[in-house]
Amino acid sequence: MPGRTLPTILSSDVASRNTAKSCYVTLGTKVFDITPFLDDHPGGGDLIVQYGGKDVSEIMGDEISHTHSEAAYEILDDHLIGFVATEPVMMTAVKSDRPDSIIPLPPNQEGMEELKTSNSADCVTSQKVFNTTGMSSAEDLSVETDLTADYRTHKFLDLNRPLLMQVWNGGFSRDFYLEQVHRPRHYKGGKSAPLFGNFLEPLSKTPWWVIPIVWLPPVAYGSFLSFMNIPNTSAMISYWFLGLGLWTLVEYVMHRGLFHVDQYLPDNRVGITTHFLLHGIHHYLPMDKLRLVMPPTLFIALAIPFYKLAHTVFYWDWYVATAVFCGGIFGYIGYDLTHYFLHHRTLPSYYRELKKHHLQHHFADHQNGFGVSSRFWDRIFGTELSMPAVVRST
Repeated sequence: MPGRTLPTILSSDVASRNTAKSCYVTLGTKVFDITPFLDDHPGGGDLIVQYGGKDVSEIMGDEISHTHSEAAYEILDDHLIGFVATEPVMMTAVKSDRPDSIIPLPPNQEGMEELKTSNSADCVTSQKVFNTTGMSSAEDLSVETDLTADYRTHKFLDLNRPLLMQVWNGGFSRDFYLEQVHRPRHYKGGKSAPLFGNFLEPLSKTPWWVIPIVWLPPVAYGSFLSFMNIPNTSAMISYWFLGLGLWTLVEYVMHRGLFHVDQYLPDNRVGITTHFLLHGIHHYLPMDKLRLVMPPTLFIALAIPFYKLAHTVFYWDWYVATAVFCGGIFGYIGYDLTHYFLHHRTLPSYYRELKKHHLQHHFADHQNGFGVSSRFWDRIFGTELSMPAVVRST
């Protein structure tokens, strides 16, 4: 199913949230729950509560009382919880032949045109915000996170400090951890946030070019041995491509069944920390260039069982098993490079579609779209991404 977008909230519900225990404010049709921010407001929480349940557009732009900086609006965005239909929007929807194109908010393209015709579009955002990530588009993945405000708001990880021990000692519940780790952050222009904070730090970073340098030579050597020792050249090539094809299934199964085994993740520090190291950190910081491809040491640990499996299944001929295994490892090399380039390169048309598909997995719906180098197995197993239209007003 598609990533769930933020809800439309009743205006009466918004108006009732005007106490220190539950305080909502609005900007146009956007609704913000700023209850967690009351104690941190420089002017004191009581000043905000005065405007609880009301629109704050005028007061935030009032130069006489206090003009708010861009940072104030960014803090509000961190507390966005949904949308409210104002009276002009409701009147337009009532008169419309297609009220469902306007409400629930945000409107689709047809609804936005109706709102413009009735001069009711000024306060309406037409940008969908995905509930699980707080994001609207792939571009949001590269918007730098305010590290201090993020930690103050979400009480998860402080990106100014090494992450690993924060995860280990955080005492997070599984549900809270999964909710937060799938809300992408962007660290200092794409640099790598500290993970260990000691001499182990370099071992957690792998430039993309390490993958072909490390793995292509042994794959070429193993493929050469198989070619020289399997009498039938066509059979050897078939076994090699069998391994390559099997890799695409392994890629899908590992991504879905190991890296996204959310509902089966143990609700303890060992399970949560293991998940974070294997894949959680990639969803938490998806544009980190040095933690995108798999470190060789980790891949060796994952590859050894597959090496043994190949030689168990194709037990009658060591060279046949090696041909299958080498085809699979070549598939892995292609996968890791594709994954990196989907995040960080401009690509030909076919790969642009893959890029769009994969980045949607990050900003919209991490529970679908598990194929990275191919969407084939998503189609077979019914996990293709289904995106609601995102319409931007101009």
